[in-house]
Amino acid sequence: MKKVSMGQAGVETDVYDAIMEHRETLLNIAYSYLRNRHDALEALQEMTCRAWVKRSTLKDGRALKAWLIRILIYVCIDEQRRRKRTVPTVDAQLEEISQPHDAFKAFNHDKVAMGPLLEKVKPKYRHVLILKYYNDLTLTEIAAILGKPEGTVKTWQHKGLGQLRKWMKNRRDWE
Repeated sequence: MKKVSMGQAGVETDVYDAIMEHRETLLNIAYSYLRNRHDALEALQEMTCRAWVKRSTLKDGRALKAWLIRILIYVCIDEQRRRKRTVPTVDAQLEEISQPHDAFKAFNHDKVAMGPLLEKVKPKYRHVLILKYYNDLTLTEIAAILGKPEGTVKTWQHKGLGQLRKWMKNRRDWE
């Protein structure tokens, strides 16, 4: 049996506390990627499991929130890839529409309407746009999450918005 040192116990407590403190933000991020509450909750569970297993790899405790969001984004990307291999049933889609959830009341339906257009945006630009406009994170926070310089994140935001403008020229295409 392995003994837990005070350092390990502190990291475990910090991971748990960070997940509890930021759970609404994490849930909104997952929902903005997956647009399905069941999948968002499942992604949050998977993120928690992965974070717990990899908690010893966290080097800087101050980056804990960014580390959790990065793990969540990878989980959401994995789920999106899995979805491409399967076809959703009509019953599952109807169930999702008919069961609104309190955690997602703040989620703007106009943002959901933009989903198909966002799918056309390059993934690295899409991540910045989702984190910035769907989850109200600052460019500094996004840079920390993605592990990129803030200037790069600003460039990606600009290019992503440019791609969206290109597809939105004829507004009838997305209404």
